[in-house]
Amino acid sequence: MFDDRSPIYQQIADKIKNDILSGALQEGEQVMSTNQYASYYRINPATAAKGFHQLIDEGVLFKKRGIGMFVSPNARQALRGERRDRFFAEVVDPMVTEARIIGIPLADVVARIQQTVAHVQDTGEEQK
Repeated sequence: MFDDRSPIYQQIADKIKNDILSGALQEGEQVMSTNQYASYYRINPATAAKGFHQLIDEGVLFKKRGIGMFVSPNARQALRGERRDRFFAEVVDPMVTEARIIGIPLADVVARIQQTVAHVQDTGEEQK
């Protein structure tokens, strides 16, 4: 599950965020404890705790004393907003800049996106 591209605690936080975004974890749902998480993935409990504390600090999870940690209300909506902003900043804006630099009209970029969407809808697969 873990790779060498980023710290394990960050990968834990990202996995939980992805589970919330995908609907695998619902708002108000209890998540595994840090000890359960550490045992399941065979990692140091302190590493798991660091990932969970990051999510608490970000407001994605909240702790009920003596019960455990839960997905915060509106966590999915907040995460979607953050991802949307990041998507535009990291993907769309550089793409538009590159298209302008190499002389691709914006209408051609939009047409290509629409073609890709139509292909995905027709085949159920992403275009490569």
